[in-house]
This record gives sequence, C-alpha cells and structure tokens, in this order.
Amino acid sequence: MSEGTAAAPPKTDEELFAALDEMGIAHQTKTHPPVFTVSESQSLRDAIPGGHTKNLFLKDKKDNFFLVTVEEDAEINLKTIHPLIGAKGRVSFGKPDKLMAFLGVIPGAVTAFGVINDTQGQVQMVLDAALLEHEIINAHPLRNDATTSIGRDDLLRFLEATGHKPLIVALSAQD
Repeated sequence: MSEGTAAAPPKTDEELFAALDEMGIAHQTKTHPPVFTVSESQSLRDAIPGGHTKNLFLKDKKDNFFLVTVEEDAEINLKTIHPLIGAKGRVSFGKPDKLMAFLGVIPGAVTAFGVINDTQGQVQMVLDAALLEHEIINAHPLRNDATTSIGRDDLLRFLEATGHKPLIVALSAQD
C-alpha cells in the first residue's frame, strides 16, 4: 500500500456472509458470549458439531506473515514450525496492529475468514492437514461472539477465491 492511501475498513461479519452467499457457499452461524481462548470456547462443542479451529498469526524475521489454522487441541511447536510453513527463520506472534491491518480482526477473534480483508496478499494461509479430516469446520466470523460452520471444501474454495491458496501441511503431527 502506498503512502497516503487509506486502508479500506475491515469487512464486517455481514459482508463476510454476503461474500459466502455470492460464492454459493452454505454457512451457519451461532452467536454466543465472546470467547478469547480455545478453553473458553470448548463449552460450545455440544451445540456446534465439527472441527473447531485455533488460529496463530505469525511473522518471521523477514516480516513475512502467516495465518496458521489448526484444530483447537493441536499442539504446535513454534520453534520448529518455520521450515514447514516456508518462513525465513523462526517465527513469533504478529503484533495486534498488523493483525488488524492485514486481517481486520483483534486478538481473540483471529480466524481463517480474516483473509477476506487481506486484499494485498500479505498473509500466507496455512492449514493443518488434520483439521481437513473434518467435513465441517468452525471459525469465528471476524468477531469472537459467534461461530460460523462451513464445509471443508467450501472453506478451501473461499480461501482460494480471496487469493489465499492455502499451504496444507501436517503441522500437529510434528514434535
């Protein structure tokens, strides 16, 4: 983005749903109290079937950014993930200002749907292969007081339609 160019405001959940509808992608959303961590959201499991996501907004030493989406209980080793996702050296968490600038969300609301706001393609989308074993995948719809359920193949189609062909890697299987 050049200097003096104002970034577009982040898309709302309603704009996300409209985009999914335009793509012919079925989705269902349930609202709930705001949740900021996986442990807080686990109380919702009986009401919302399918694979639930945990999302890591990461950067490497060259300021390359990655959105890593895994199953909620996956254990990811940040010290060894970098070669698997194509990072230049070890990764750390991206700062909240970059999270908002690139994905239009706040910490606690990070979601694969956030790539709808990354119109400049500055974030590499990474999906854990184990997550894709679920037919239905659940993620925040750009806010953390709701969960949107979407078919696995439809999620992949959405990501590609936003210009974010995901890197699919077996991350949770690594030590």
